[in-house]
Formats: sequence, C-alpha cells, structure tokens
Amino acid sequence: MLRNPSSSRVLALGLVCLAVVGALAALLVWKGNPGNMGICGACFLRDEAGALGLLGKGAPGGPPPPAHVRPELVGLVLGAFVLGLARRRYVARSGSHASTRLVAGAFMSIGALVFLGCPFRMLQRLGGGDVNAWLGLAGFVPGVLVGLGFEKKGYGVGSTAPAPVAVGLHAPAIFGGLLLLAGAGVLVGPGLGSGGPAHAPWTLALGVGLVAGGLLSLTGFCAVSAARQLVAKPKGQLLGAAALVLGYLAVALATGIFRGGTAGQPIAHTDGLWNALSMSLVGFCGVLAGGCPVRQVVMAGEGNGDAFVTVLGILLGAAIAHGLGLVSSPATGPTAFGKVAIGIGWAYGLVYAGAFVLGRRAPTPTP
Repeated sequence: MLRNPSSSRVLALGLVCLAVVGALAALLVWKGNPGNMGICGACFLRDEAGALGLLGKGAPGGPPPPAHVRPELVGLVLGAFVLGLARRRYVARSGSHASTRLVAGAFMSIGALVFLGCPFRMLQRLGGGDVNAWLGLAGFVPGVLVGLGFEKKGYGVGSTAPAPVAVGLHAPAIFGGLLLLAGAGVLVGPGLGSGGPAHAPWTLALGVGLVAGGLLSLTGFCAVSAARQLVAKPKGQLLGAAALVLGYLAVALATGIFRGGTAGQPIAHTDGLWNALSMSLVGFCGVLAGGCPVRQVVMAGEGNGDAFVTVLGILLGAAIAHGLGLVSSPATGPTAFGKVAIGIGWAYGLVYAGAFVLGRRAPTPTP
C-alpha cells in the first residue's frame, strides 16, 4: 500500500494505518510496557530469547536478564498470517541468501541493543520526546545509504520464490507455540509464570499485536525502506514513518507519557556518538538483510521463510550481546565491548558487501 501507492486515496489510507499503529504502541506504554517501547523487534526478540533461557543467568549479583514471551510479537506474526489468508494472498516463499540474513540479523540485533531499541522503537522514542533518538536517526539514515550504495553496485540479498506451504508456517507455529507454553506457565509470560520486564496486560498486548501485524503487512512498512526514500521516490514509506511518529505523539501527549529532552529518558542513554554509530550499523545491516527487525517479523508471518532466518539471527545476536556484555546501560551508556562489537559489525558488513559486489563482477569460469 505504501511501497507503490496507486492513488492519493491509497496513500492516505496507508498513512492512517501507520498513525493507528503508532497510537496503539503508545497505548501499550501507557498500560504498562517499558517507556517508548510499545513494539520493538530487537528488544522483544531479546525478551523471547531470555524466556527460552538463551541469555544465561546474568552477571553474579546483578539482575537476571529480561525474560518474557511477548504477546505483541506473537500478534505481529499471526496478524500478518491471518491477513494473508483472509485476502487469499498467502504464499510461502524462500530461496534467498539465508546465511547472510542470519549473520546480518545478529549484527542488527547487537547494534540495536547498544542503542537500546530497533528502528521501530527509535520512531516511538521520537514521538515520546526522546532527543537522544534524533542522534540515533542521524546515524541510521547514513547507514542505510551506505547499504544503498552497495546495492547500486550490484549487492542484493537475493529474491525469494514460492515454496511449499510448510516452509512459511514455521513462524506462526513457533510463535503461537511459545504463547501457549507461556500461558501454561512453562515459560515466563502470560499465565502462571508471569513476571519479567514491564508489560501491558497480555490480552491487550496480543490484540494490539494482531492489529499492528495486519496493518504493517497491509502497508508493507519498513523503517529501512523509509530511510531509503529520503533519496528516492515514491515517498510513501517515509511519510508513513512520520505518520507513525505523530500517532504515537498524539497518544503520548493525551496520556501524559510524553517526556521531552535527553536526560532521564526511559531505557535510553545519552552518549550521542554511540547512539549514532550503533544505529548506523542497524541501518547498514538492515539493507544487507532486506528489512528492519519488525519488518522481518511481519514478513515471517506472511510466509517468508528467509525472513524467519533473520528473526533467528536477531535472537542469536541478543544471546551474544548479553553473553559478552555488549548491551548498553541506561545509566552508564555503551560498554567497551559493545563499542568494539559495532566496529566488528561494520567491518563484517563492508567486507561482505564488497566481496559480494566484486564476486558478481568476476568472470564466470568456463567448465
């Protein structure tokens, strides 16, 4: 709907959809989610990893790592899945460069946990008044543009093709199963095992996730695509990002959760340089992987098996980030190891994308 709007009416409808998503995200924060974190692909997948025990037990004497099966993520996946079925457009797909998606997803996760939020949360932080997020945006956009430069030279994550239906059912089945296990108290989350990080009532979170998943699938919104459109046409995705921010802002002001400035922002740090550098890595790896974390989750629900591999990469990145102490602290900012990891991520991306481009230009050997 927003990727190639066929008319001004379609564009307007898409912008309304994104404003609704932003408003619903703010509603979740008002009802108990962490500040400016109504929906976050990287952070919530990190919480899922914690619920599965992939983050370990945390540092001795320190708090346990976040662990909670997030109904919002289940909703995003199932909302996109159900919409595809309802519109009779559900098609399982696979066949692109899955290993690239896995590794780029892991580095995207690490960058997001140094910044403390994925690009989708960055937009919510903008709407919530967090000035630090503007510095993240100032890094995110150049990172995307670097990736776009490699695309113009021949880089591509590969194209998917129709696949057996079972390939596309991995994400709906696994995320739905996690919610059932949490409801039964086997995993931390809704039900007997409730606890973990701050969260809105699970029925509200699931409902918002279902609606948001359907709307994000319908519009095709991706924060990486929005950044691309600063230098390309059409501008539907870019306008959609603005609509999401404004929708969040309206509810934040109405409910009193808006907090302007840099200091004292929820789950954020004030190191401007590393806010920018970490999000630049997220933007670059988002191009390498073919979409931002939330877009990957939605595509997995739509039946894209390769996007599900990226989701698994984000889970892997979260486990690595917590295991090696790469996650930033709201109080003290990025860690030394986190900074090194951002540099390693950029080195990986530049070397990989460069080798990819050179490999495509090399003559094909004769048999």
